[in-house]
Amino acid sequence: MLQHTIKKDVSFAGVGLHSGKPVKMVLKPASVNSGIRFKRVDLGQDAFVPASMRRVSDTSLATTLSKNNVFVGTTEHLLAALYGLGIDNILVEVNSDELPIMDGSAAPFVQVLKKYRKEQRAKRLLMKITKEMTFRAGHTEISVKPYDGLRVTSKVEFDHPVIKSQSYTVNVERDSFAKEIASARTFGFLEQVEYLRANGKALGGSLENAVVIDKDGVVNAEGLRFADEFARHKILDLVGDLALLGCPLLGHVTAARGGHTQHVAFMRMLAENPDSWELVKRSEDGRESVMDKMRMATKAAGQMVLPFLLPPVTGMGTTPKAIC
Repeated sequence: MLQHTIKKDVSFAGVGLHSGKPVKMVLKPASVNSGIRFKRVDLGQDAFVPASMRRVSDTSLATTLSKNNVFVGTTEHLLAALYGLGIDNILVEVNSDELPIMDGSAAPFVQVLKKYRKEQRAKRLLMKITKEMTFRAGHTEISVKPYDGLRVTSKVEFDHPVIKSQSYTVNVERDSFAKEIASARTFGFLEQVEYLRANGKALGGSLENAVVIDKDGVVNAEGLRFADEFARHKILDLVGDLALLGCPLLGHVTAARGGHTQHVAFMRMLAENPDSWELVKRSEDGRESVMDKMRMATKAAGQMVLPFLLPPVTGMGTTPKAIC
């Protein structure tokens, strides 16, 4: 399995979901092993933030990354699109502290980026789950078990007649992600939207970029894109957050009543349990090579010393990724 980037610069424009400000974003090709990195072009030459779970600074309303007082928010939809398309190396230039919300899904990104995906001459590093693990916190439960690929099951429960209990499972591959998950939109309840706006949040939210639900049902005139759009969007968010591992995950993840905060805690649990996974490189014929030296390095003094915890690199050269 080889790494991928994009063939040329690709631009997007929209509004920030919470700021309501216009945002311009340009995605640029990047060299092998450089990973996904954000650059705040409005803040100067060195305003970089790597897409790393170590850089998560806020998960209250979306996934926000930061480094040295440089913040980039609402990253999960773009990261989900990149993960779903198998794009490993890319520079994201943005002129605001929040990515554009587009239509509230990953579809606008997927529709454009799939045309420009480019293979690179370097193998992907994969995190292969070898032992089942479960994270629990309150009503949330997220488990992972061995699987040859990334398979995700989402379970949601809301005390509302439109949602009730929903479950959806998908193998996260390019075609299935694009067809089944990418267009599922973010959603919220009308009373919550009103509260958020009163507190300076969701200022860019509208019926054009979110599914809004009141006590009677879906407010959007066009209705839902899928009957189980809520469960599908939860998968989208989870996939976007899993991109912060820095390398693809091979396993079946089942998330019940999860959110961004729990996703990050789940990934930290993975990092703290190296006996439950191994790093591998896979050839096109399916043969795997286990990265024994890197795996053993994680056990020094019982601490995680993989690139998960190494200081992120600066610049966009061929230095190893900030995570895997």
